[in-house]
Amino acid sequence: MRIIKYLSALLILSLILWYFIGHKKEYQILSGQTFGTYYTIKIKSSEDNTHLQKLVRSEFEKINSQMSVFDINSEISNINREVSGQWVDLSPEMSFLMKNAYQIYRQSNGSFDPTVGKLVDLWGFGTKGSVEKEPSKDEIAQVLKTTGFDKVSFDVKYEKIRKNNDGIIINLSALAKGYGVDRIVALLKEQGYKDFVVEIGGEVYASGKKSDSVNGWNIGIVNPQNDNEINAYVVKLKNFAAATSGDYRNFFYVDGKKYSHTIDPKTGYPAENNLLSATVFDKSCMKADAMATAIMSMGENKAYNFIKQYNLPVVLFVKDASGNLQSWVSDAAKKMGVK
Repeated sequence: MRIIKYLSALLILSLILWYFIGHKKEYQILSGQTFGTYYTIKIKSSEDNTHLQKLVRSEFEKINSQMSVFDINSEISNINREVSGQWVDLSPEMSFLMKNAYQIYRQSNGSFDPTVGKLVDLWGFGTKGSVEKEPSKDEIAQVLKTTGFDKVSFDVKYEKIRKNNDGIIINLSALAKGYGVDRIVALLKEQGYKDFVVEIGGEVYASGKKSDSVNGWNIGIVNPQNDNEINAYVVKLKNFAAATSGDYRNFFYVDGKKYSHTIDPKTGYPAENNLLSATVFDKSCMKADAMATAIMSMGENKAYNFIKQYNLPVVLFVKDASGNLQSWVSDAAKKMGVK
């Protein structure tokens, strides 16, 4: 009887070993909170790197210490406190951000503008919290005097910045998540990983392949009018990013009127158009993030022309004259497999 028990125990142990060997873990998954949202990192790896989560968190902390307007000691907060006419040295990371932000500002003809910081606060989407009433025309007019990236100067190498108006407040949140994705992508590649997906609050970069049989990663584009977040499109991405900007989540009502978080830097008011969301594809998630914001600010007609002019891979969701949801896929996006 004792021999039978030993044999039974040995058989059970063998079955357990067979199960774990035959069902080797395929992915390491990291997740948490950052930038006021959630992040998920999925890596094709059978082994857990216990040190990796610490590296990721450290990277997010460094980004926050540079970009967060909610941190009074961050680099961007120090720049915002500086008086006009004074040159301020930029860290290499901030130099890179400012250079790209200014290029996208010019390319979009001002539709992407990081100097909307005061307008964002005025409408209750920034550091001062929500508002109970619509700002007055006079308040908006005053803030518009300090809005415009052309009121900021840089040296030739973008290593120094100078504000031309004391009241200018720079807010880089429109590209922060995308930039964060790019930084984590670089970190993972430094650690030797090739096959992974990084997602922060809906902004995503897919690197390499999901498995030996799937060359790339399937990324969904959500129908913005569906509460269950059902995908309207699924595209296979490899070494590419996707970023979405939309007014279907971040908004508030005052006296029955809906106000979106996308502020038109030219009028000072939340953008009022029929665009519900814009998804942009690019090799840089930061650029995709900024472009998506710019497109939402433009409205559908200017957006169509802008997208065609630069042959951008974009998916738009628009309300037609009857209030029905319509999707539009650019030619460049169709070539990527969005159909």
